Amino acid sequence: MASARIKRGDNVKAVAGKERGRTGKVIAVLAETNRARVEGMMVVKRHMKKGRSQTMPEGGIIEKNGTIHLSNLMLVCPSCEEASKTGVKAIESRKVRYCKKCDQTID
Repeated sequence: MASARIKRGDNVKAVAGKERGRTGKVIAVLAETNRARVEGMMVVKRHMKKGRSQTMPEGGIIEKNGTIHLSNLMLVCPSCEEASKTGVKAIESRKVRYCKKCDQTID
């Protein structure tokens, strides 16, 4: 797998799928499946049985963040505030991501 252009803590925008147009912060990147968990996107409900867990002994419905494929997400540049493609360039012998719209470094 190629290195992901999206990392934990990045602000991203969904460009495809049912969450198209929404933005959120990346909670986790699952590299082995090319998916990411984004705050407030793909929220799924799970029904917990009574007495199954210590945190919810009475049971109930809990909401969790599902995953979105990385190809459906685009990084929002912190300087130009727009979703844009990113590139990688070497500065002082280390790789940094940069916005292809405004040419500013992201990392």
